[in-house]
Amino acid sequence: MPEFYGTHVDSPLMLGTALYPSPRIMADAFAASGAGIVTVSLRREAGAGQDFHALIRDLNLPILPNTAGCHSVREAVTTAQMARELFDTPWIKLEVIRDDDTLCPDVVALIEAARILSDDGFQVFPYCTEDLSVCGRLLDAGCQVLMPWGAPIGSGRGLNNPYGLRSLRAHFRDVPLVVDAGIGLPSHAAQAMELGYDAVLLNTAVAKAGDPVGMARAMALAIEAGQLAHAANPIEARDMAAPSTPLFGMAVLS
Repeated sequence: MPEFYGTHVDSPLMLGTALYPSPRIMADAFAASGAGIVTVSLRREAGAGQDFHALIRDLNLPILPNTAGCHSVREAVTTAQMARELFDTPWIKLEVIRDDDTLCPDVVALIEAARILSDDGFQVFPYCTEDLSVCGRLLDAGCQVLMPWGAPIGSGRGLNNPYGLRSLRAHFRDVPLVVDAGIGLPSHAAQAMELGYDAVLLNTAVAKAGDPVGMARAMALAIEAGQLAHAANPIEARDMAAPSTPLFGMAVLS
């Protein structure tokens, strides 16, 4: 099971709390998913009131607040400070958005905000791109976890750049890595785990499915399958066929 900032969690699935048809369906989806961490936006919490806060507490999971919707260093840092006070946790999923169409991270502002928050005692989970240099600078800024996107948030496109994600895993062997955003199908989640990632964070793929509870269970099974596959040391892909039945011992026809 993954470990973040010295804390072990029970499942590699990190699940968000937005967009569900009802609080009851959300709670049932979490139960079906076996998620190890619940992620929640401070903006979502602020608009939902004490009933939502109680529902989150009743999930009995580590809470990862996020700075969703922030577009500047100042806004992200202020939101993180408010989240720490509200949820009583040093954890923060740091989002600083540059472009509203793609919700692409503003990597320059992200690194600056990560340094400020790390110096202030936060344990930062940065939502970033799969760029090696950006990720290296985030680690230099004090982050001990990296959360590269698979694809734009809510797009359901899966892993747009498997090569980049694979390279990131190879380069930062000892850093916990989480694929965050873009997951749409269980096969996408399984692929992330097959690459050797430590966890997957998703929300829309479950919350907006026709059957959120069924999709939550499917995601949990896919993540387990991908994790087992990675541990089993899969065969390498090749261009030509390789017979599974040996030629030695075949009958000789005259």
